[in-house]
Amino acid sequence: MARRSHRRRRHGLASWSIGKKLGVILGGTFAAVAATGVVLVASKMTKIETTELDTDKLNIAETSEEQETGYLNVALFGLDSREGDLGKGNRSDTMMIASLNKATGEVKLVSVYRDTLLELDDGSYNKANAAYAFGGPEGAISLINRNMDMDISKYVAVNFNALVDVIDALGGLDITLTDAEVVHMNNYCVETSKVTGADYTKIEPEVAGTYHLNGVQAVSYSRIRYTGGGDFERTSRQRHVLELIAEKAQSASFSTLNKIIDKVFPQVSTNFTIAEMIAYAKDIAKYKLGDSMGFPDNNSFDMLDVVGSVVIPETLTSNVEDVHKFLFGDDGYTISSNITDIEDGIREKCTHKATSDSVIESDDDYGSGSGTSNDYSNSGSSNSNYNNSYNNSYNNSGSSSGTGSGSGTGDSGGGSDYGDYGGGSDGDYSGEDYD
Repeated sequence: MARRSHRRRRHGLASWSIGKKLGVILGGTFAAVAATGVVLVASKMTKIETTELDTDKLNIAETSEEQETGYLNVALFGLDSREGDLGKGNRSDTMMIASLNKATGEVKLVSVYRDTLLELDDGSYNKANAAYAFGGPEGAISLINRNMDMDISKYVAVNFNALVDVIDALGGLDITLTDAEVVHMNNYCVETSKVTGADYTKIEPEVAGTYHLNGVQAVSYSRIRYTGGGDFERTSRQRHVLELIAEKAQSASFSTLNKIIDKVFPQVSTNFTIAEMIAYAKDIAKYKLGDSMGFPDNNSFDMLDVVGSVVIPETLTSNVEDVHKFLFGDDGYTISSNITDIEDGIREKCTHKATSDSVIESDDDYGSGSGTSNDYSNSGSSNSNYNNSYNNSYNNSGSSSGTGSGSGTGDSGGGSDYGDYGGGSDGDYSGEDYD
């Protein structure tokens, strides 16, 4: 089975838009908060769900003294939460590291690709987004620390659907879409509307153009992963949406920003104390957004037994070194033996290639304890994982068109990702999965 290599380039600061410097998680939320003033923010902090984490479970790495004292490193999670809860059992659609240089006020971001093959707390190797589902914020922070030699103890999580409220409060966004993006966005809108309870109008005819999108449509656009670039293109769309949110929030009225806070803060979870949040909010004007990168920056794709299609670090040691140099410069960091051991484990796991007889674990089973998985060659059953569009795209070696085994066609092979809304029991969603 062929492996396709992808080298993700970092660009200079001048070539990055505001959106590429903002986190998918808090970009829209805190761009609005920054303009409201500390007094208002402090009065609203009690709306945020605050938690306590067991630091003994976070696998905090030993780091250089400079990194420990000179930076605040925070894990950011964007959750696909259908029930509104922000604990374990939810997939983390987006995982990022935000690193604040306390001396300069510069904030740098590292996106951890959700399908990256990494080691979980139990010693198994799975996609990065499985960690939050299995172990909540403790499990997800632990995964970042153990696989990247990080010292993170703080996190912020937000229900991704909170962005629907932000965008609607700002009056919508103007976004240019391709023919394929219009089709896929319309399909995603069905589930986005169902989950959020918000309305939308289907775009017809489904042709390329610049459209004024409401919250359901813009969030659905940012969830598309079927146009060839998979999760890489999806994160690009998400960043573009956040760029537009930030631009509109800068000129929004006080009442609009207050409305956004009231709607979004209840959908945020963190282990920052209220006193800590107020302290950092007080200095927010001093912060400036720096560059951004993806992890693993040097990677390849493969299809493995049970876990399905994964992003593989090439190699873990070199990618971790790149992250540390990007965030902290030459601070004396050296790769730990733990990282080299995990690299060996990733290499061994990659020998378990998927075949026509393989079973592929469904993301919907993460954290359920059921251990259910479905046949790799299953045709449109309600929980088949990558056997439809994602596998079809992979097996067609990136062909620009194809037919998935779920209903519907698309640029990446069409059909449904998990089968849930394609040819399975809920086939009325025209071959898209809200994933």
